This record gives sequence, C-alpha cells and structure tokens, in this order.
Amino acid sequence: MISELSVPPRPPRGLPSDPDFPYAPAGWSRAAAEDAAAREGLRLTAAHWEEIRGLQEYFARHEDVPSVSLRELHDALDEHFHARGGVKMLYLLFPGGPVAQGCRLAGLRAPFAEDHSYGSVA
Repeated sequence: MISELSVPPRPPRGLPSDPDFPYAPAGWSRAAAEDAAAREGLRLTAAHWEEIRGLQEYFARHEDVPSVSLRELHDALDEHFHARGGVKMLYLLFPGGPVAQGCRLAGLRAPFAEDHSYGSVA
C-alpha cells in the first residue's frame, strides 16, 4: 500500500476477519467503518478504502515504534497518492483530515491528540 521499501511488511497476526483488509486492527470491520463514515457525512468509495487499507498497513509496519510520526505518515500518504493529487486529493475525500478522519475510520488511534477547538485537521 503506502510505499516504504525499507520496511518489509509484517504478516498479520491470526486470520483477518476481512481478507481485503489483512492489516485491520482486531475488532475492526468494514461495516463499522461505513457506519462511522455515514455519521461523519461520508459515503466511502474505492479511494477511501485504499487509504484506509494503507493506514492499517502503515500502522502494522510500525507497531513496534513507540509513537508513529505524523510527518512521516503524512509524507507516506502524499507519496502514495501523488499521481492523483497527493494529500490535497485526500483532503477532498476526508474533509476531517486524511490522518485524523482516516484513522478513525480505519479503527486506528491517530498519532496525535485531536483537539478540534482550533479547527485544525491532519
């Protein structure tokens, strides 16, 4: 998914509940993501699912890292989606932020504390 040639993917633990999302966290489901997206006013498309899958794989590759770097994750997303507009395109898909909203829908904890009081999104 999100390219990082220097870090080989770690095989998922156990059998994934959804073979299309082999790096999904335990307890995550496509249906739960769709419900959460609907509550946030989104209808998930193939491009949304691609980012969700990529986020899950990125976090699986970095599960031994104490904290995922927001900058590195942002740059990895920008690189992977570069041909289609990079992070700018992802902000159109995820108006709540490709990292913050994407992580919520992917069943992941965003690599920063979310504080919407300032209106910033990542």
